[in-house]
Amino acid sequence: MKIQILGTGCPKCKKLAEAAETAAKELGIDYEMEKITELNDIMNFGVMMTPGLAVDGEVKVSGKVPTLDEIKGMLK
Repeated sequence: MKIQILGTGCPKCKKLAEAAETAAKELGIDYEMEKITELNDIMNFGVMMTPGLAVDGEVKVSGKVPTLDEIKGMLK
């Protein structure tokens, strides 16, 4: 599974990356984490507000940091 964090490196982006990593580890998922920081690349996902979370190239959330349980639901 590929988990992609879409954001420029702001505090919320870092928080989302940490939460996504924690969720994946707690679920025992084999994953690869990728941080996408270039604005053009982020916009190619259709994300206009960061942070964003994409799983295997599909955007699951943008513009907020979901809870750990919400992220776990997105990863299942």
